[in-house]
Amino acid sequence: MAFQRYIFQHTTPITFWSAGLIILGFLNSWFVHLSYLTATVWIIASIIAAAPIVLRAIGALKARVFSIELLVSIAVIGAFAIGQFEESAIVTFLFLFGSYLEQKTLAKTRGAIKSLTEMAPTTALLLDSTGATSEVDVDDLDEGDVVLVKAGGQVPVDGTVTDGSGYVNEASITGESRPVGKQVGDAVYSGAIVESGTVQIKATKVGDETTFAKIIDLVEEAQDTKSPAEKFIDKFAQYYTPAVLVIAILVFLISQDFRLAITVLVLGCPGALVIGAPVSNVAGIGNGAKNGILIKGGDVVDSLSKVDTLVFDKTGTLTTGKMTVAATKRYTTDDNLLGGVAQIEQASDHPLAQAIKQHLTASLPTNATTMQTDTIKGQGMIGTWQDAPLYVGNTKLLADHDIALTAAQNADLDALQAAGQSTVLVGYQGQLAYIFGIADQIRPEVPAALTALKRQGIKHLVMLTGDNQATANAVAALLAIDEVHADLLPADKVDYVKQFQDQGRNVAFVGDGINDSPSLATANIGIAMGGGTDVAIETADVVLMQSSFTALTHAIGLARKTAANTKQNITIAILTVVFLLIGLVYGYIYMASGMFVHEASILVVIFNAMRLIVYKPHTTKLEPTPHQQLATN
Repeated sequence: MAFQRYIFQHTTPITFWSAGLIILGFLNSWFVHLSYLTATVWIIASIIAAAPIVLRAIGALKARVFSIELLVSIAVIGAFAIGQFEESAIVTFLFLFGSYLEQKTLAKTRGAIKSLTEMAPTTALLLDSTGATSEVDVDDLDEGDVVLVKAGGQVPVDGTVTDGSGYVNEASITGESRPVGKQVGDAVYSGAIVESGTVQIKATKVGDETTFAKIIDLVEEAQDTKSPAEKFIDKFAQYYTPAVLVIAILVFLISQDFRLAITVLVLGCPGALVIGAPVSNVAGIGNGAKNGILIKGGDVVDSLSKVDTLVFDKTGTLTTGKMTVAATKRYTTDDNLLGGVAQIEQASDHPLAQAIKQHLTASLPTNATTMQTDTIKGQGMIGTWQDAPLYVGNTKLLADHDIALTAAQNADLDALQAAGQSTVLVGYQGQLAYIFGIADQIRPEVPAALTALKRQGIKHLVMLTGDNQATANAVAALLAIDEVHADLLPADKVDYVKQFQDQGRNVAFVGDGINDSPSLATANIGIAMGGGTDVAIETADVVLMQSSFTALTHAIGLARKTAANTKQNITIAILTVVFLLIGLVYGYIYMASGMFVHEASILVVIFNAMRLIVYKPHTTKLEPTPHQQLATN
């Protein structure tokens, strides 16, 4: 055991010692011409290089696995039997050197995991009840502890800012490199960097329960989860190696050429075929992790690459989920009236009132006091402004107080409502003064993203929403959504997803990861734009930490590229075998040259897969138009 451990620990030095001895053998044969010395050097090179290969083959046989190393070991023994020490030395060296380069390049494809792990915080400044700080290990923190993070420091817990403010870089969580402003009450994630300011954070999750820790675990598991292609190749490899042994025996029995049979063993090594699929999988998932896209395994990559139907929730997915004033119609010359509207809306916590209050912040009088108001259920609010009643609500509120709309005003109202906007009317001194159109704004990147998704091969864009049909139709018209269904409960959305699947479509559901959990679980692929919530990470197959459509196009484009890359690698591997067999038949390929081509093919598929590490989707930036403001009722 000690000998075996020593050999495995020194495989890299052995590889280069073997290379040095091979070079020495060639120099001797070219210049000194001492044949016994040349043979001795090549024998030593063969033995030391074969040691780790043979030990691995024996270990695999004990586990009842016919490995590639077994083929090489038999080939080397055969080469010794026929006195081909030069070829045995070159074959063993090339095999070890190829393994060395594989490990180096595979380590690069796993760089996303390594960089994530290295970013994990290890210590924290714990605040006690007196305000004093002490440095502790992050594993010693408990929920409810308050930690201090200064500029340049790393957030050690998931929590809420209780004091201070600053800008935080959350690239390790979301993939977004731009700093995000944080104030009291804002949530922060473990692993984020405070770039400016100082904040105190009350821990809500610590250790392995933090979002950052879950991301690391998720990506590690994902890179080890095999795609259908990998599973097939693994099963194929179980029978392939014994088949090559049988073929080599048959070749010897038919041709009586021992050297040819040994060469068949060397050429039969399925290295590129075995490594081609997993390296693409690892590189693709690593690219996603680096860009805040968590893809849960190779089987998810494969399924995502086949998606032809994208089903969207509306509120919080296609739209921002935040109500804003999208349009204002003015019918008064009283410039001060907006101050009264702002003041009356301060008394309400209704989403429409909050949107108007935010919009009219600058109009609020500096000496404003709380206005006494009456709330009329289902209609709106009545206050007093400059000794006159001020009505803010719907058409019924105004009609009940003898404020009638003109034909032109009714036309304006109808136009706003037809566009899917919720409307709030302001009546003052017997006439309509304002109409506010309140909207849930479409995400600015959505139009360009949907265009890009169509280019990527998505055939059907579907919106399922609980909102009213008018609002849903307005959104669908502006975004060129192919199909829209409104007034739905969560169970209704699941029924539609099943209908699409019954039609033979490959469906991906895109939602917020909370209310849409049933649909996320039912679809072929569930994509959560939930900003890292626990429900999103646990329910969805793909989690977009940035919660953006740019990330969605990246995810789908990456899945398609990864699947295509896997097919390319398998094709390269098969063509290499065909090339070697043809070369063998026509006498152009021998044992050493065959092993060289074999190892070269492995590196080709690895380098081909590494292109996925730098993959970025091609998207067209489109500026949002004023009409891309739509209401949610």
